[in-house]
Amino acid sequence: MLEPFYHDIDEIGTDEAGRGCLAGPVTAAAILLPEGFKNDVLNDSKQLSHGKRNTLRPILEKGCICYGVAHIYPEKIDEINILNASILAMHKAIDSLPVTPKFIIVDGNRFKAYKNIPHKSIVKGDSKYMSIAAASILAKTYRDAYMEKLHKEFPMYNWKKNKGYPTREHRQAILKYGTTKYHRKSFRLLPDQLTLEF
Repeated sequence: MLEPFYHDIDEIGTDEAGRGCLAGPVTAAAILLPEGFKNDVLNDSKQLSHGKRNTLRPILEKGCICYGVAHIYPEKIDEINILNASILAMHKAIDSLPVTPKFIIVDGNRFKAYKNIPHKSIVKGDSKYMSIAAASILAKTYRDAYMEKLHKEFPMYNWKKNKGYPTREHRQAILKYGTTKYHRKSFRLLPDQLTLEF
């Protein structure tokens, strides 16, 4: 079972989803769980099925003290690069919280200080600590829901299934139909042997 990073102070967990996608936003969530929060299913979002993530989302939303979610869209990703966009999304998710965290734990190994609040970057933190795992669930489910809405506008890319990730199906659709305003133009959208006119 996952544990809190600290047992004696409030900690905000934050994580992002969609960093490796070719289309759509990078989405981050931040969450503050109450002391003693437990859930036997909670784990890194990548280790859970779509159904389990969607079941957990309302449990986390109702059971937490507070949470925030933020999207950073392709135009900004192309402008500042995906790493900076991921960190910006996490900062904006924390911005939206009604409390000021005493400590921030972050999935991964890169983060920029947020308002001089102490933080710790933890590789594979979403499989180790509850608040990061919870943030990973919220980020993933909110981003998935967003991509399912975009699918209705551009169904030929099948974003309701691939969520904008670089699947073979998605890349074949880019080759056939070109790009949309939701594609990240700074990303390599097609393998080198294939070309696409922007």
